[in-house]
Amino acid sequence: MAVDVLTREPVAAPAEERNLFDVAVEQFHIAADVLGLEDDMRQVLSHCQRELTVNFPVEMDDGSVKVFTGHRVQHNAGPGPTKGGIRYHQDVTLAEVKALSMWMTWKCAVVGLPFGGAKGGVRVNPKLLSRNELQNLTRRYTAEISMMIGPNRDIPAPDVNTNPQVMAWLMDTYSMNVGYSVPGVTTGKPLVLGGSEGRNEATGRGCVFAIQKAVEVLDMDLEKSRVVVQGFGNAGSVAARLMAELGSKVVAVSDSRGGIHNPAGLDLAALHEHKARTGTVTDFRGGENVTNQELLLLDCEILVPAAMEGQITAANAGEIKARLIAEAANGPTTPEADTILHDRGVFLLPDIFANAGGVTVSYFEWVQALQAFPWTETEVNERLQRIMSRSFEAVYSTAKKFDVHMRTAALVRGISRVAEFTRLRGIYP
Repeated sequence: MAVDVLTREPVAAPAEERNLFDVAVEQFHIAADVLGLEDDMRQVLSHCQRELTVNFPVEMDDGSVKVFTGHRVQHNAGPGPTKGGIRYHQDVTLAEVKALSMWMTWKCAVVGLPFGGAKGGVRVNPKLLSRNELQNLTRRYTAEISMMIGPNRDIPAPDVNTNPQVMAWLMDTYSMNVGYSVPGVTTGKPLVLGGSEGRNEATGRGCVFAIQKAVEVLDMDLEKSRVVVQGFGNAGSVAARLMAELGSKVVAVSDSRGGIHNPAGLDLAALHEHKARTGTVTDFRGGENVTNQELLLLDCEILVPAAMEGQITAANAGEIKARLIAEAANGPTTPEADTILHDRGVFLLPDIFANAGGVTVSYFEWVQALQAFPWTETEVNERLQRIMSRSFEAVYSTAKKFDVHMRTAALVRGISRVAEFTRLRGIYP
């Protein structure tokens, strides 16, 4: 049930009217109740600090002009510059971007980064655009949000359907507007433009580091564990490969068109070749096709949701067979599903911890850009593993202290840190 952000009273709303920001605020209040957070602080932290919506024209290859809608939201700049990705997707909404910016605030706080949370998005299906049209869209969107971003203000990064090339266009556009090169305005850039070693694999690798810590406390054997990965993009494909390298058996993966399942284990190298050739994992000869919803319910020990939000709900949480869930995606599980999974003894590594590897290495990239001093991939991965390990121990001890599941524990840790920043800084003027 949604919660009024001012009164904290339950608000009855049809399920179809409940947006992702309602979910984020509900999660916030659950953790705030555990903390005993005062009402004034709840009002501050349950709102986004800045929200910008832009409608901008883009010239298409045929000479026509189309108008696209984009957003950039900064949830809280108290801890430092805001940080968050930019996604290109046909279903982007302001409510979604607001939720993701709030989660970014907690995520940065959970792993101890000096960032607040932000997020951006454009409502577009980038698969329907040419490379030239994609560049035109990126440059115009960047120009429209340029007053909000900067290396000491708000630092974008890749997200769904964006990549290092998009970040290169963003960095160049911003740099042209200010008159000099500013590599620190974005992260996830190509290496030659100041990107960081290890950044492309960071989200998936950080998720696997989190899984390694979780199996220790659950007394699980990775080499005897079957893994299912929903989403075979950057995070999911990297997580699947690294889990296989650790000895786990990856039995199913999926993309937006559907999934592929083989109880004996998938040949990931051959599957990569199949996807590169056909554009999808479906119809791979080494397995049987399944839907994305069927994939979530397959027999396995470890489930990695690495696709979109809202995948695990009250409708299917009771049928999930995994013992451990590691959220490589943002917002894949609803609050109702959290309760069901916890009551069933399923151990869940929440998104604001499990997929924090991406923003952590983005922080490393930002530091390298400011210092103009690159690190090696080994240094990056070692630092990432230390942060993920330390953060797991902090969240797990919080879960035990308050007798709550790991999502609420992570939120408690993140919210308490941001609340402390807010109290110390006070209210201006």
